[in-house]
Amino acid sequence: MAAARPGPPVEPIDPDVGPEDVRGTAREHGPVLCAVSAGGGLGAAARYGAGLLWPAAGGGFPWTTFAVNVTGCALIGVLMAVLTGLPSPHRLLRPFLATGVLGGFTTFSTYAVDVRQLLTDDRAATALAYLAATPLAALAAVWAAAAATRRVLRREVAS
Repeated sequence: MAAARPGPPVEPIDPDVGPEDVRGTAREHGPVLCAVSAGGGLGAAARYGAGLLWPAAGGGFPWTTFAVNVTGCALIGVLMAVLTGLPSPHRLLRPFLATGVLGGFTTFSTYAVDVRQLLTDDRAATALAYLAATPLAALAAVWAAAAATRRVLRREVAS
Protein backbone atom coordinates (compact mmCIF):
# COMPACT_ATOMS: atom_id res chain seq x y z
CA MET A 1 0.00 0.00 0.00
CA ALA A 2 1.44 3.35 -1.06
CA ALA A 3 1.68 6.20 1.41
CA ALA A 4 -0.64 9.14 0.82
CA ARG A 5 1.04 12.13 -0.73
CA PRO A 6 0.60 15.40 1.08
CA GLY A 7 -1.63 17.88 -0.74
CA PRO A 8 -0.96 21.56 -1.23
CA PRO A 9 -0.54 23.57 1.94
CA VAL A 10 -3.81 24.77 3.43
CA GLU A 11 -4.08 28.52 3.77
CA PRO A 12 -4.83 29.62 7.33
CA ILE A 13 -8.14 31.40 7.91
CA ASP A 14 -7.62 35.13 7.61
CA PRO A 15 -8.36 36.63 11.03
CA ASP A 16 -8.93 40.03 9.38
CA VAL A 17 -11.96 38.80 7.40
CA GLY A 18 -15.05 39.15 9.52
CA PRO A 19 -18.72 38.39 8.96
CA GLU A 20 -19.32 41.91 7.68
CA ASP A 21 -16.85 41.29 4.81
CA VAL A 22 -18.68 38.13 3.80
CA ARG A 23 -22.05 39.88 3.94
CA GLY A 24 -20.65 42.68 1.79
CA THR A 25 -19.57 40.13 -0.80
CA ALA A 26 -22.99 38.48 -0.78
CA ARG A 27 -24.66 41.88 -1.07
CA GLU A 28 -22.43 42.75 -4.00
CA HIS A 29 -22.80 39.46 -5.90
CA GLY A 30 -26.33 38.51 -4.86
CA PRO A 31 -28.09 40.54 -7.57
CA VAL A 32 -25.81 39.06 -10.24
CA LEU A 33 -26.46 35.54 -8.97
CA CYS A 34 -30.21 36.18 -9.00
CA ALA A 35 -30.05 37.63 -12.53
CA VAL A 36 -28.08 34.63 -13.83
CA SER A 37 -30.41 32.19 -12.06
CA ALA A 38 -33.58 33.80 -13.36
CA GLY A 39 -32.19 34.03 -16.88
CA GLY A 40 -30.89 30.47 -16.75
CA GLY A 41 -34.32 29.19 -15.82
CA LEU A 42 -35.90 31.00 -18.77
CA GLY A 43 -33.22 29.79 -21.19
CA ALA A 44 -33.43 26.19 -20.01
CA ALA A 45 -37.23 26.27 -20.32
CA ALA A 46 -36.90 27.59 -23.88
CA ARG A 47 -34.43 24.82 -24.74
CA TYR A 48 -36.77 22.21 -23.25
CA GLY A 49 -39.64 23.68 -25.27
CA ALA A 50 -37.58 23.46 -28.46
CA GLY A 51 -36.99 19.78 -27.74
CA LEU A 52 -40.73 19.22 -27.29
CA LEU A 53 -41.63 21.11 -30.47
CA TRP A 54 -38.92 19.51 -32.62
CA PRO A 55 -38.01 16.14 -31.13
CA ALA A 56 -34.91 14.55 -32.63
CA ALA A 57 -35.35 11.32 -34.54
CA GLY A 58 -33.82 8.40 -32.65
CA GLY A 59 -30.39 7.49 -33.99
CA GLY A 60 -30.34 10.39 -36.44
CA PHE A 61 -28.43 13.64 -36.40
CA PRO A 62 -29.52 15.66 -33.31
CA TRP A 63 -30.79 18.63 -35.31
CA THR A 64 -32.71 20.24 -32.45
CA THR A 65 -29.74 20.44 -30.09
CA PHE A 66 -27.53 21.55 -32.98
CA ALA A 67 -29.98 24.31 -33.95
CA VAL A 68 -30.43 25.43 -30.34
CA ASN A 69 -26.67 25.70 -29.79
CA VAL A 70 -25.99 27.51 -33.08
CA THR A 71 -28.95 29.87 -32.63
CA GLY A 72 -27.97 30.59 -29.03
CA CYS A 73 -24.42 31.39 -30.09
CA ALA A 74 -25.66 33.69 -32.85
CA LEU A 75 -27.81 35.51 -30.30
CA ILE A 76 -24.80 35.83 -27.99
CA GLY A 77 -22.93 37.47 -30.89
CA VAL A 78 -25.79 39.92 -31.45
CA LEU A 79 -26.10 40.66 -27.74
CA MET A 80 -22.40 41.29 -27.22
CA ALA A 81 -22.24 43.61 -30.23
CA VAL A 82 -25.26 45.55 -28.98
CA LEU A 83 -24.03 45.74 -25.38
CA THR A 84 -20.56 46.96 -26.36
CA GLY A 85 -22.24 49.72 -28.36
CA LEU A 86 -24.30 50.97 -25.43
CA PRO A 87 -22.82 53.86 -23.44
CA SER A 88 -23.68 52.38 -20.04
CA PRO A 89 -25.78 49.21 -20.03
CA HIS A 90 -27.32 48.11 -16.75
CA ARG A 91 -24.82 45.97 -14.83
CA LEU A 92 -27.25 43.03 -14.66
CA LEU A 93 -28.16 43.01 -18.36
CA ARG A 94 -25.24 40.88 -19.55
CA PRO A 95 -25.37 38.38 -16.66
CA PHE A 96 -29.13 37.98 -17.13
CA LEU A 97 -29.21 37.70 -20.93
CA ALA A 98 -25.82 36.22 -21.89
CA THR A 99 -24.84 34.03 -18.96
CA GLY A 100 -28.40 33.34 -17.80
CA VAL A 101 -30.87 33.16 -20.69
CA LEU A 102 -28.49 32.22 -23.50
CA GLY A 103 -26.25 30.13 -21.25
CA GLY A 104 -29.31 28.19 -20.11
CA PHE A 105 -30.61 27.92 -23.67
CA THR A 106 -27.43 26.51 -25.17
CA THR A 107 -26.33 23.12 -23.91
CA PHE A 108 -23.00 21.37 -23.84
CA SER A 109 -24.32 18.55 -21.68
CA THR A 110 -27.01 17.48 -24.16
CA TYR A 111 -24.46 17.79 -26.96
CA ALA A 112 -22.14 15.39 -25.09
CA VAL A 113 -24.98 12.96 -24.33
CA ASP A 114 -26.06 13.04 -27.99
CA VAL A 115 -22.51 12.20 -29.12
CA ARG A 116 -22.30 9.35 -26.63
CA GLN A 117 -25.69 7.99 -27.69
CA LEU A 118 -24.74 8.09 -31.36
CA LEU A 119 -21.58 6.16 -30.56
CA THR A 120 -23.55 3.65 -28.48
CA ASP A 121 -25.92 3.21 -31.44
CA ASP A 122 -22.91 2.41 -33.69
CA ARG A 123 -23.34 5.65 -35.62
CA ALA A 124 -19.73 6.79 -35.34
CA ALA A 125 -19.73 8.80 -38.57
CA THR A 126 -22.78 10.79 -37.45
CA ALA A 127 -21.28 11.24 -33.97
CA LEU A 128 -18.00 12.56 -35.39
CA ALA A 129 -19.79 14.86 -37.83
CA TYR A 130 -21.91 16.25 -34.99
CA LEU A 131 -18.90 16.49 -32.70
CA ALA A 132 -17.03 18.62 -35.24
CA ALA A 133 -19.93 20.55 -36.76
CA THR A 134 -21.37 21.90 -33.52
CA PRO A 135 -18.39 23.96 -32.29
CA LEU A 136 -17.50 25.06 -35.82
CA ALA A 137 -21.04 26.21 -36.59
CA ALA A 138 -21.40 27.81 -33.14
CA LEU A 139 -18.18 29.81 -33.51
CA ALA A 140 -19.11 30.83 -37.04
CA ALA A 141 -22.56 31.91 -35.80
CA VAL A 142 -21.10 34.10 -33.03
CA TRP A 143 -18.65 35.73 -35.42
CA ALA A 144 -21.15 36.27 -38.27
CA ALA A 145 -23.93 37.56 -36.02
CA ALA A 146 -21.61 39.94 -34.15
CA ALA A 147 -20.10 41.24 -37.41
CA ALA A 148 -23.53 41.74 -39.02
CA THR A 149 -24.88 43.46 -35.91
CA ARG A 150 -21.89 45.83 -35.74
CA ARG A 151 -22.41 46.69 -39.43
CA VAL A 152 -26.11 47.43 -38.85
CA LEU A 153 -25.32 49.53 -35.78
CA ARG A 154 -22.69 51.54 -37.70
CA ARG A 155 -25.23 52.25 -40.45
CA GLU A 156 -27.78 53.37 -37.86
CA VAL A 157 -25.28 55.76 -36.29
CA ALA A 158 -24.22 57.11 -39.69
CA SER A 159 -27.87 57.84 -40.67
